[in-house]
Amino acid sequence: MKLPRVECGSCQRQVAAGMVAGRPSKGRIWRHDPPGMRSMYGGSLVSCAGSLVIVDLPLPTQQLEFPDAADELADVDGAEEIALF
Repeated sequence: MKLPRVECGSCQRQVAAGMVAGRPSKGRIWRHDPPGMRSMYGGSLVSCAGSLVIVDLPLPTQQLEFPDAADELADVDGAEEIALF
């Protein structure tokens, strides 16, 4: 699955943003380094201040849905006999 790209408000770099559970129009910017930061710190990873910020995702977006557990069990032979506890 490809994640939408949004512009980081701190370094203006295009970065992937993953959806936030329960908020289909919002996403969290993935951790990233600002341009040129590795050369300044000897190859070390230094996260941008805009990493992990919650932003609006570009439309269209949708909430991921889990299939109904009852529908999954209906396809299994002997599902009526499965004890949960």
